[in-house]
Amino acid sequence: MVTIRRLVADPALELRVLEPGADGALDAEMRWVHTTELPDPSPYLRDRELVLTNGLWCAGPDDAETFVARVAGAGASGIVFGLRETVRQVPAELVGACHRARLPLIELSTDVPFTALSHAMATAYAEERQRELLGRIRRSDALTDVMARGAGASGILRVLRRDHDLPLAVIDRTARVVAAAGADLDSGQARLVAEALARHPPPLELDLGPGGYASIFLIAALGEVDAGLVCLRPMAELSPAEQDAMGQAASFLSLEVAKQQAVQAIEMRFAGELLDMVLSGPGRQAELPGRLRAFGIDASDPLAVCALAFADDDGLGSTGLGDAVTEFFVTQGVPVVTAAASQDVVVIVSWRAAETEFAALARRLVTGLAPRFGGRRLVAGLGGTAPDAAGLRRPVLEAREACRVLRRRSAGPAVMAYDDLNTHLLLLGRHDPETLRRFSSAVLGPLRAHDAARGGGLEASLRAFLDNDRHWAATAAALHVHVNTLRNRMTRVAELTGRDVNRTEDVVDLFLALRADTLRQLP
Repeated sequence: MVTIRRLVADPALELRVLEPGADGALDAEMRWVHTTELPDPSPYLRDRELVLTNGLWCAGPDDAETFVARVAGAGASGIVFGLRETVRQVPAELVGACHRARLPLIELSTDVPFTALSHAMATAYAEERQRELLGRIRRSDALTDVMARGAGASGILRVLRRDHDLPLAVIDRTARVVAAAGADLDSGQARLVAEALARHPPPLELDLGPGGYASIFLIAALGEVDAGLVCLRPMAELSPAEQDAMGQAASFLSLEVAKQQAVQAIEMRFAGELLDMVLSGPGRQAELPGRLRAFGIDASDPLAVCALAFADDDGLGSTGLGDAVTEFFVTQGVPVVTAAASQDVVVIVSWRAAETEFAALARRLVTGLAPRFGGRRLVAGLGGTAPDAAGLRRPVLEAREACRVLRRRSAGPAVMAYDDLNTHLLLLGRHDPETLRRFSSAVLGPLRAHDAARGGGLEASLRAFLDNDRHWAATAAALHVHVNTLRNRMTRVAELTGRDVNRTEDVVDLFLALRADTLRQLP
């Protein structure tokens, strides 16, 4: 950084400080030098330029005061007055004016030309730029090294703080603090950052309330903003070198985020395939042990299952929930498979403790994650424990069913086991699968025959209509059809089944038939 003090320290320039100006003025960064003999140079001055003058503009006692006021008003760094043969001393009027304006005033010897100062400035800037480039290259090498060693976002922040002692954190769009160094953000502040990242375009500075203003450097892995490198300092307090270093680190963090996203995508796909294996029945049981081992789970161990979702998600789905759930169990030291579906997240963990302890852990999970998602109501259905991988299908189906019921409740416990739901499911569950099959076939058989012959999708439309509480517009939107098309389908349902969706007792029959069909799939 080139400053007045740095120039004064060069003995070859023969500079002497007559007026230091405001506190810190001698150490403030300068932009360049500007030679002038105009009475009013302000139209041509840029802020932080150092004015060089011989005082030829001074024709009267008041000229110094006017000249200094105009130079200070333009934001100049200070004035260098060059002595000449006819003026062997800086005018007292100029010294007094600079003192009153708190503007630095420097005396230049008659033996040193202004060009020497320009040359010194150019040399200093070249050296400064060279140091910046070398520092950038050195930092780039260090950042590359920590990424190669797998140090992640925390390693990148450590490299950044070697040169710049700044409070830093990396926060993603789900309000997760990915890494932090010298910064301690609470959940509310992290949520503010996440909300800012979701804006278009995101702000580069954010008011964190009592924490003051923070600067945000965007981390965009695959075109979209995925996270932010947050510095708990306003942008105006960051030097150009600090801003450059932050921008460089954000670029490396983008690579790190992209790598993490690729790994998470692979893990999620494997978890989804594992869930499909569980639900497909005995045909793919032999593949389960190998898939579970990939997640650090022994297929012969007891396995606990829960399903999580946001209640009344309003179409927002479970985006980001799978990653947050995985992170929670990893921090608890529990091997986990997290499979994210369109409306819920299924969790399978190795669990040798009591089911009551797993329920307590699920409650901590729901309570802990809620602040990260803006207070949205999170619910978890528990499906019990399977003795090993071969018995996973029933707990998975029961956990998802319990989660589905909890999602539709506006109040009550956020975590509940399938056996504790106290709903029609318990009544249906008392019947053997063959009884359930006969009841379901008697009610829905005509629909299924019609769909098989003509592909009309009547059963799917009926299921969606009841899932949406018989709201016509919502169901039509979910099915991507016109409301009149849906009404025609429900009329056809009534004709085939003899049950009208506008009559309560008929709706009960249709609903129980659909639920019985789901329950009879349980092993």
